[in-house]
Amino acid sequence: MSKKKRLPLAAELQPHVAPFCFDGSGEFHLKSHNTAEKGGLDKDKGEKIIEANRKRIADFQGKLYAQDCWSLLLIFQGMDAAGKDSAINSVFDGVNPQGCQVHSFKAPSPQELDHDFLWRTTVSLPERGRIGIFNRSYYEEVLVVRVHPEMLGKQKIPLPLMRKTAIWRERFEDIAAFEQHLARNGTVVVKFFLNLSKEEQRLRFLDRLEEPSKNWKFSMHDVAERALWDKYQAAYQEMIRHTSTPIAPWHVVPADHKWFARLVISSTIVTALDKLDLRYPKMQAATLDEFKKVRAALENEGKVPAAKKAAKKS
Repeated sequence: MSKKKRLPLAAELQPHVAPFCFDGSGEFHLKSHNTAEKGGLDKDKGEKIIEANRKRIADFQGKLYAQDCWSLLLIFQGMDAAGKDSAINSVFDGVNPQGCQVHSFKAPSPQELDHDFLWRTTVSLPERGRIGIFNRSYYEEVLVVRVHPEMLGKQKIPLPLMRKTAIWRERFEDIAAFEQHLARNGTVVVKFFLNLSKEEQRLRFLDRLEEPSKNWKFSMHDVAERALWDKYQAAYQEMIRHTSTPIAPWHVVPADHKWFARLVISSTIVTALDKLDLRYPKMQAATLDEFKKVRAALENEGKVPAAKKAAKKS
């Protein structure tokens, strides 16, 4: 009996990627996305897929680094306690840290406020051959700044350009153009919104309060931002609607079950890397000839001490 033919990698992972990807075509309503989705899987089966994906990412990362042409930018956005930190830690467990660059973006510094809103993230973009991970990103400028418009006053934007009815549309356009520019220069942009329910956030906040080792993660600022939940959800919906493109779609990741979020994230990363047809560089014939000479010299080094030992014995 013949063995069952294995599906191509992209086809194998497609059920864990395609349902959560929005490329800007059609309508988008955040409420229609189930935060507790599990894709018909149980946790044990999901963990096996995640472990397989870790090995795949590690393999692809080595080829990406050696080839030194493409770069991969991963953007993680989500409400507090959505699981961004733990997802990054889990998915990249076992991946060579030399090939990854992780950046977390907090409130902008005075120096950053003296530049345009894309500047601080632009200087942190991954080099060719690297995987860049943004824990929050330039998207904060159409999320937290939109929910707290008073923050615009600190950005020193010239008054004639402070058209409040147009500024968000203009920022969406700038971001889409920026991501197209990155893609045209070899940076693949993969974006994740960890879609958490308000109830699950409440439970995770309680867990942080009850577990001493997690107390440091909690602040009263988190509670204040939670009170603005509906405004944030509206801002996320507008962000996804206006910045999803075929070249840089958003992946709306169900985040109530951390294991399933990690499955979707890791499967999406593997699929993106698989499309690049990454390979270790082939050596030129002249280089291979040099390798033969080096090998012969190294092998001969081992023969000399052995010959000396034999001469002493005789």
